[in-house]
Amino acid sequence: MGRLNLLMSVLLSIFSVSIVLLPNLASAQLKTNYYANICPNVESIVRNVVNQKFKQTFVTVPAVLRLFFHDCFVEGCDASVIVSSTPGNTAEKDHSDNLSLAGDGFDTVIKAKAAVDSNSRCKNKVSCADILALATRDVIQLSGGPWYPVELGRLDGFTSKASNVEGKLPKPTFNLNQLNSMFASHGLTQADMIALSAAHSVGFSHCGKFSNRIYNFSPQNLIDPTLNKQYAAQLQGMCPRNVDPRIAIDMDPKTPRTFDNNYFKNLQQGMGLFTSDQVLYTDKRSKGTVDLWASNSKSFQNAFTTAMTKLGRVGVKTGRNGNIRFDCGRMN
Repeated sequence: MGRLNLLMSVLLSIFSVSIVLLPNLASAQLKTNYYANICPNVESIVRNVVNQKFKQTFVTVPAVLRLFFHDCFVEGCDASVIVSSTPGNTAEKDHSDNLSLAGDGFDTVIKAKAAVDSNSRCKNKVSCADILALATRDVIQLSGGPWYPVELGRLDGFTSKASNVEGKLPKPTFNLNQLNSMFASHGLTQADMIALSAAHSVGFSHCGKFSNRIYNFSPQNLIDPTLNKQYAAQLQGMCPRNVDPRIAIDMDPKTPRTFDNNYFKNLQQGMGLFTSDQVLYTDKRSKGTVDLWASNSKSFQNAFTTAMTKLGRVGVKTGRNGNIRFDCGRMN
């Protein structure tokens, strides 16, 4: 009986260890030189396409960045956000939270995929998910941010449903607890979350996403008291009441076309556009990190590259859980 109990406890411990390890098995297969013997020029092929798109429009930068975040936070980094809806399925991209994703992001990935597949050695051997991950690194560097090695080896997902998006993406009204909880569900720390929030350094937003902060914040304060008064007046000028909700403004009022640590300097001055931006400074639990990165660009860049690498491991598909799509916009 004693031996049986011992055997059972050993089996249970092995089982519990395997459960803990399972989520990491797929991401453990990622490596920076994954395509070295498959498609050795993949990085330069993707970079050339991204460079061309960047020259055409700066919107390429925030468009690709947001596409990557929105992809990874729903079903993992598997290019499921790029898939188009069909008569029998409403895809992720058509959920209300994704309708503001700029077309230039999708276009960049689709053009890069076509360029990769035009190389006979690479044809149908590089996933859309990996192309998106590479393009994201490239737009960050093109706009002044850090270069970092991208782990590769993801497959494209089999599922893209709008119903899976609900409640998976951070809202502009989130407080620190809500932000930390959502990011922690993907294995990301508070520091990762603060670093990734700096993607708003190059983004833009539609007026409706923050109008509550400048017109009807609360019965006591029509304007959010954590908002810089001059900045609030500026925002009211750009986004008058009843403005066309499609009107968009820069999220960083000072260096909107440079990926930099100015995002954190803006927070110090009460110039975070969303509640979820400004709370990083008003909540004492995160304020110290904001102060550090506002004064130390290198420290921020290191944290950002760490966070992007971790984000790129979220929900990765490998083996029989995915494939390489011939067309990023539809399932094979």
